[in-house]
Amino acid sequence: MRERLIALPRARHGTVITVGTFDGMHRGHALVLERTADAARRGELASVALTFAPHPMEVVNPSAAPPLLTLWDEKLELLAQTTIDYVAVVPFTSHLARLTPEEFVDRVLIDRFDMRALYVGHDHGFGRGRAGDVESLRLIGGRRGFSVEAIDAVQGADGMPISSTAIRRAIAHGDLARAQDGLGRRYGLTGRVVVGQGRGRHLGFPTLNLALASGRKLLPPHGVYAVVVSTGRGIYGGMMNLGLRPTFGDDAVGLEVHAFDVAGDWHGDVVRVDFGARLRDTMRFAGGEALSAQLERDARAARFALTELLASAKLKGSRANTSSTS
Repeated sequence: MRERLIALPRARHGTVITVGTFDGMHRGHALVLERTADAARRGELASVALTFAPHPMEVVNPSAAPPLLTLWDEKLELLAQTTIDYVAVVPFTSHLARLTPEEFVDRVLIDRFDMRALYVGHDHGFGRGRAGDVESLRLIGGRRGFSVEAIDAVQGADGMPISSTAIRRAIAHGDLARAQDGLGRRYGLTGRVVVGQGRGRHLGFPTLNLALASGRKLLPPHGVYAVVVSTGRGIYGGMMNLGLRPTFGDDAVGLEVHAFDVAGDWHGDVVRVDFGARLRDTMRFAGGEALSAQLERDARAARFALTELLASAKLKGSRANTSSTS
């Protein structure tokens, strides 16, 4: 195991660490990361978020591995927006999965990172069989000389603890409002613009055809959605067809985004799409004319649904740009 971890940097002055998969980077994760960073600053130490690739369940029990709320690049981007000093990525292997909690602490957290304090969620578990719960970690900490802080669950608007599992369930059932409450932001996806069939352009609604980095991304139910489209060129309102294209007999699942009031060649661009509201189911139309008329109605509905959301997104983007150039 030591050989497998030799590439990890060795900390020199001590660290405060939090460990997790951080799928979704929801409000509970945000609180643990914030507390970790605050403790490190108070102790004049470095803060570290240690995470794994791939998701541990893909190794331990692939058939039960959940779809992902955040693909790898999405998760790293969200982690970069926190006040954590460093993100350490440990390859999750069957060898790593067999380590006991004490072995993991010794070989990774102490040997490599000189850990002085460990911050975890209230229900955290790692090591073989997730045996490393809060109480066992505190016993190990007492022997090894580090403290363990467990952060209480963050409750959602429904009074239930926020978790990646609950957010996945909400998205799978199309409950975008509940997902947003747990995440602290709109649920979205990031994709690269690829060449499509050009049907949207002929209908008067040119689309950005998106390809995801992985099929493991969790998507809400098929349908037409009002969305916010974030690109290097700006932030735009839009609408997206998620799913099949039955009018054209196309049974492949696609992601087709029409961004309002913008044109140009987007091929190869990376685009972020945040779900606003679900407008309708996907459906078959008699032909292109009928579909075009429906798209006109969809566009009006999407613009109406996005009025407040788009204004808020632009305001946040403006603040971010101001802070980055000051």
